[in-house]
Amino acid sequence: MADLLDKFRNIQKVHQHVVGLAGRDPLGAPFEKMLSPTQAVIDGKECVLLGSNNYLGLTFFDEAIEKAKTALDVAGTGTTGSRMANGSYIGHKALEGKIADFYNMKHCLLFTTGYQANVGFLSAIAGKDDYIIIDADSHASIYDGCKLGDATVVRFRHNNVADLERRLKKLPEGSNKLVVIEGIYSMLGDRAPLKEFVRVSKENGAYVMVDEAHSLGVLGENGRGLLEEAGVEDQVDFVLGTFSKSVGTIGGFCVSNHSEVENARFLARAYMFTASTPPSIVASAGATIDHIKKNGKELMKKLWDNTAVVYPALKELGFKVGPEMTPVIGVAMPSLEEGIRVWNTLYENGVYVNMALPPAIPAGKCLLRCSVSAAHTPEQLETVVKAFTAAKHAAEAAA
Repeated sequence: MADLLDKFRNIQKVHQHVVGLAGRDPLGAPFEKMLSPTQAVIDGKECVLLGSNNYLGLTFFDEAIEKAKTALDVAGTGTTGSRMANGSYIGHKALEGKIADFYNMKHCLLFTTGYQANVGFLSAIAGKDDYIIIDADSHASIYDGCKLGDATVVRFRHNNVADLERRLKKLPEGSNKLVVIEGIYSMLGDRAPLKEFVRVSKENGAYVMVDEAHSLGVLGENGRGLLEEAGVEDQVDFVLGTFSKSVGTIGGFCVSNHSEVENARFLARAYMFTASTPPSIVASAGATIDHIKKNGKELMKKLWDNTAVVYPALKELGFKVGPEMTPVIGVAMPSLEEGIRVWNTLYENGVYVNMALPPAIPAGKCLLRCSVSAAHTPEQLETVVKAFTAAKHAAEAAA
């Protein structure tokens, strides 16, 4: 009979194997000191950060830091309860208004994390006779939100419009349906064919939700994400996002023009039963949203200019990168051992990337996940390219 803790022991064996192969822990690297948005001291070594999701480089934005300090002085370190129990601070309402205005929508719900936004909203919106139709490569928070609800979940093949249409047509006529799409997918960095997805969804009577976690501040003329770039802002029913990427802090949100969404506050357990966002986080996020609204075009140009250095260079070196150029660059490794070898070479050459293993990616796979920032300097990008070149040469020598 299996023991309750066996699953932890099995994971421990895998982790110990990874650490043993690497000689260090790629899944728990100790960040000893942050030097800038794109540089840190990791386990005694100064490294360029190429895995931080800090797309616009705003984690050290002066005004956001000052606003956070002021909020700490005025309102303290936390709310010590949910908004349902302890009430809404003025800052909560003000930030919801800013986000709604940024997206040109009427309603906004603020969640404590981006993960909770997906979990809370998806578990609340659909009931036992409803259907949620999701991309097979959806983020874990989308899967978890579906699990916590009573709706029937239908998966379609990643970014496959024909498969989505086929599955929608199989559902009972007149049933409630919600199609869930991501703007940029977090592992391989590919965009969804959103315009086509929206068309197929609407033709089959479905609502549409877009998770813009990795595309806020990255896509669209004003940084509103893929729905702005695809020109479907007036057709998407719900937009979810996070502050933990381009906004440089933590928190999540849902915006919509449907007034009924306000009542999710009374149904979303991830909203009702967790402490609300601390005042300092609210203040810093508000300052950064204002900054993106005012200066986002300049920041996005820098981001895409930097992306146009890294992505083609890795492709030219022969690495198996994601299918299109975005600031999220997934580098698929042929094996765990090769992934560790490349990760180690990058680290030794002063570059830190994320190592992604199951369950973040399919079983048996290993991915080195890179994310480019607008704050990367030309010198840092040169270090990145040189490090990957060294990793390629090391791999060829070992072959």
